[in-house]
Amino acid sequence: MLFNDEDDFLMGTPKSKFFDIVFHANRNIVHNELERLMRRMAALELIVEKELGIEDVEKKIASFEPENTEEIENRTNSLYIESMGNILSESE
Repeated sequence: MLFNDEDDFLMGTPKSKFFDIVFHANRNIVHNELERLMRRMAALELIVEKELGIEDVEKKIASFEPENTEEIENRTNSLYIESMGNILSESE
């Protein structure tokens, strides 16, 4: 796996570093980033519903996940890294 550095005490995983930053960064900056992520997720769900005509997004996600576990994990880690960058750049 691309980001499997959990045993490296200097690095950590993107997920663990994300939470380190979230718990220690300015609350307003974290609030804005989490709000951005939620709006993005809502927009993506609406796109799936409207463009693909899928009513039950949760059911589609549940059927999609087992077949695409590694891709989802890599994308999730990329999103953690992107969000950390957003939070840190706003904190400067």
